[in-house]
Amino acid sequence: MNLRPAFLSLLLALQPSHAGEKDIRFTGTASAPAEPLSLWYRRPAGGFTDALALGNGRLGAMVYGKVQEERIVLNEDTLWSGGPYNPATDVPPETLAEIRRLLFEGKNREAQNLSNKLQGTPNSQSAYQTLGELTLTFPETLGEVSDYRRTLDLDSAVSTVTCTAGGVRYTREIFVSPVDQVVVIRLTADQSGKISVGIGFTTPQTATISTVAPDVLLVTGNNGDMATDHGKGRLLVKSALTFQGRTKVLAEGGKTTALSDSISIAGADAVTLLFAANTSYKNYRDTSGDPTAIATATLAAVRGKTYADLRRAHIAEHQRLFRRVSLDLGASANAALPTDERLRAYAQQPDPALAALYFQFGRYLLMSSSRPGSQPANLQGIWNDKLSAAWDGKYTVNINTEMNYWPAQTTNLAETEEPLFKMIAEIAAGNGTEVARRTYHAEGWVLHHNTDLWRPAAPIDSAFWGQWPTGGAWFCNHLYQHYLFSGDKAYLARLYPIMKGSARFFEQTLVKEPAHGWLVTAPSNSPEHEYEKGISVTYGPAMDMQILRELFASCIQASQALGSDADLRKKWQELHDQLAPNQIGAAGQLQEWIKDWDLTAQDIKHRHMSPFYGIFPGNDITPADPKIFAATRKLAEMREAGGMGWANAWRIGIWARLLDGEKAGEFVDLMITKWTEKNFFDKPSVQLDGNYGSTAGIAEMLLQSHTGEIQLLPALPSRWSSGKVSGLLARGGYQISLEWNHGELTKCQIDSRAGMTPAIRYQGKLLNPATDSRVTLKLLTAKQ
Repeated sequence: MNLRPAFLSLLLALQPSHAGEKDIRFTGTASAPAEPLSLWYRRPAGGFTDALALGNGRLGAMVYGKVQEERIVLNEDTLWSGGPYNPATDVPPETLAEIRRLLFEGKNREAQNLSNKLQGTPNSQSAYQTLGELTLTFPETLGEVSDYRRTLDLDSAVSTVTCTAGGVRYTREIFVSPVDQVVVIRLTADQSGKISVGIGFTTPQTATISTVAPDVLLVTGNNGDMATDHGKGRLLVKSALTFQGRTKVLAEGGKTTALSDSISIAGADAVTLLFAANTSYKNYRDTSGDPTAIATATLAAVRGKTYADLRRAHIAEHQRLFRRVSLDLGASANAALPTDERLRAYAQQPDPALAALYFQFGRYLLMSSSRPGSQPANLQGIWNDKLSAAWDGKYTVNINTEMNYWPAQTTNLAETEEPLFKMIAEIAAGNGTEVARRTYHAEGWVLHHNTDLWRPAAPIDSAFWGQWPTGGAWFCNHLYQHYLFSGDKAYLARLYPIMKGSARFFEQTLVKEPAHGWLVTAPSNSPEHEYEKGISVTYGPAMDMQILRELFASCIQASQALGSDADLRKKWQELHDQLAPNQIGAAGQLQEWIKDWDLTAQDIKHRHMSPFYGIFPGNDITPADPKIFAATRKLAEMREAGGMGWANAWRIGIWARLLDGEKAGEFVDLMITKWTEKNFFDKPSVQLDGNYGSTAGIAEMLLQSHTGEIQLLPALPSRWSSGKVSGLLARGGYQISLEWNHGELTKCQIDSRAGMTPAIRYQGKLLNPATDSRVTLKLLTAKQ
């Protein structure tokens, strides 16, 4: 239920001539903040996609910066609907055999209809849910407000609101501490005794809001049931979580009054609020945690710490990760404009500094939504103001979840991948194994196109959408990249059984198609793309074959590095070599399907760029095969711009790998001008994979290492003619800084963490660090 604090009516009654935020008159012109990596605005947020995002991986906050009644939307990353469930479905072997027969006979609609028998039970999943909103009501700021400014400083991860009202300068600072696990809010003024505020909470959850001490506001409740139609339809899984949010109020001076469901403060010099929240989630099978004990202990742990202590520790931990990478793409004539105005001006006037800010924002979001100990970043990162986020906020693993983590390695944020690794291990050990056994009668494990907090692995949403068994294999390839960047054999030893389990599943489920005798997945689809109206289910789509070639190759390399399973390497190589190859279609394009349906498919500009997996993020397609490389470019030209934000973000990386900096740069521009909200969130519907994917794509424009060589500035657009970047990572354990001027490399610093000398390529030629004055190679030991 939506609970409104009792004090609000009382506070508004004190100022009857000002009914709401819309009546405030804004005057004056605030100047730009001194911090260059800032988003900033001269008006409060009008909606969720104007608000500014804060997070510590586990807790999220969206700050509106409103003057009369501040709204801070809060999230806790384990607050999802439903509870533990097992959707694995028992399917007779004869059903799979019949589906394959129908597909090979060209009876695709019949095969798709029968493939619905493989759907999970239930065949939908849990929804990511909001916790609610902390509300701060300020009666004394009604009327005229001058020099208003709200900012988000990416370098400190602190949001600040400043304004002047009634001759008093007010400042509001908010951050979410990864050290102390609390949301911290600080209210100050430049005159004593001027802070009066009502503190309340609203939530759409089934919850109770109360004061449990004169200075503690409590919200307790239960998550929603998991149901069809985004919580409105048939009950699938009953609510199993409890949650608690606890706000500690620390007033300096003035009078604090606790009402039944709110706390009011009058005449204070300053106020600090500390918000802690937890659910009863312990793991995907256990909801017996005690959120009261955890939230209470969290607040007890910060007792005695000053605001300055909390802020200092938060910023130090944030900057430990954020400052690893810097990017300068040149100065901007519009740098002094507010961010919303700067976005509007971008289409008319080049603003390379805004592109650099956009790049860093993607890194900021990943750090803020995924840290060791948290859940992985979901479709909305961790920010959501609804009981059911768009597309339920699930982990959609036919592109979106993987795209979230594309920047992790290249932009020096490897730690952010830990929650993803944990989720994959849980799926592989749990429902992924059950679905493999019960649905496919195979060993190993499998994952289809979606999962959620409870780690289901079965196909959902109907065969048209969900009959795609390659999600787990893609995850394995992603995990192996972590090893290629780090060279950490202890990590590889932990990962390898997961990779081996995925390979085992495909060893037993790949079948020979009749035309060529190639090994193919069947049934499957090229994610969400219909080759005939209403039909997507097929066999051996290009994406599957590219993913599986990479999986078997990675398993071979991993077993060699670990000195194990020599007997399996021969089998994996045989399977690798028998997979359906990349093919060239009638238009000279890379084929998306095993049959040449590209020109007659329903949507040539389809949002899913699935057949491009092999060029990005994979490594199945490189210039080493010039015919397939050229065919990939042809298909990219045919697809042009299309789909949603994330689809065009993917195109940045594709064109970067095609070594075309101008086209890659055009898609960077398109993302900023068409697919970016005022608060820099990707459009539409707060689907933030477009932010993460764009950041990764920009990194690929500046540095690539997937071919075994380090390629410097492989796709530099002319619009970034001069610049510098530091801290990017390359496979093999290299950290790299670059400078360039008038489009030409001027300086390259390579730190080799493994003490190895890499092959370095620039403009098609190999560079020798010993003779090229532009290149400095530093060989480090592991301790350094």
